[in-house]
Amino acid sequence: MTDLMTIDECLMCGGARSEFVMGGIVRRCADCAFHWTAAGLAPPEELYDESYFEAESYRKYFEFAAQWQFEAARRLRWVLSAAQPTTLVEAGPAGGFFLAAARDHGIAVEGVEVSEAAARYARDRTGVPVRTGTFEEAVFAAPVDAVCAFHVLEHVTDPRRFLQAAHDRLTPHGWLALEVPNIESDTADRAGESWADLSPRFHLWHFGPESLRRLVAEAGFEIVRLDTIFATHYLRPRRQLSRWGLASRWRSLRATGSVRTSHPQRGDYLRVLARRWAPGESS
Repeated sequence: MTDLMTIDECLMCGGARSEFVMGGIVRRCADCAFHWTAAGLAPPEELYDESYFEAESYRKYFEFAAQWQFEAARRLRWVLSAAQPTTLVEAGPAGGFFLAAARDHGIAVEGVEVSEAAARYARDRTGVPVRTGTFEEAVFAAPVDAVCAFHVLEHVTDPRRFLQAAHDRLTPHGWLALEVPNIESDTADRAGESWADLSPRFHLWHFGPESLRRLVAEAGFEIVRLDTIFATHYLRPRRQLSRWGLASRWRSLRATGSVRTSHPQRGDYLRVLARRWAPGESS
């Protein structure tokens, strides 16, 4: 396995001053407080083989199709609350569950996935068109109305290049939908280096609300909605009353004083809906 070169300069501001946090696993920029994993990561095509989905990170991912379908339905409802795309591309669709939900809603869909195992599952089991490769290098026949990437941006080698590719593949005023772990969440603050979403072998970048807002805006998008959600947002009804579900709800209540699963800053996952600036417009 070939490691990437260790990153010494901040992605956000280019600053060279940083400190080690979270037990030395993460570096935090001294100038803008952006976070990234201290050690180099291997290229995505080496990391996301079949073992990633079967055993290592997703704990037999493909056995939990009902859960991923539930999450996909919730994400689609969120996208459709602001946008009404007729064409959509998802970067990193894994087993294709979000694409299937969008397809069933009447949207023409396509996916690009670095893992051949996941792409094969999406094609064979979910019935959606997913090709193997990186989104940044993929060529499409025509611009699309929406580009979606859920828990992908933290994995890519260059988030700016990824967002530029998304911008280039969208129609004027097309929609970008992102979701990433929130390093400024209450859970991350409490857990520190034990934070489950730290995942230093696979997550290179660690976003908070302001860093994601800045990165997306600098890529030529208008932020329409940006908020965070707690893990309980994706709990199926029967799990809401489980020990883990009740503990999760208590943590969110303690963090925000509310039983709502969304919050402007402190939730577990950070999400943004943004529109591409049309040619001739300026931000």
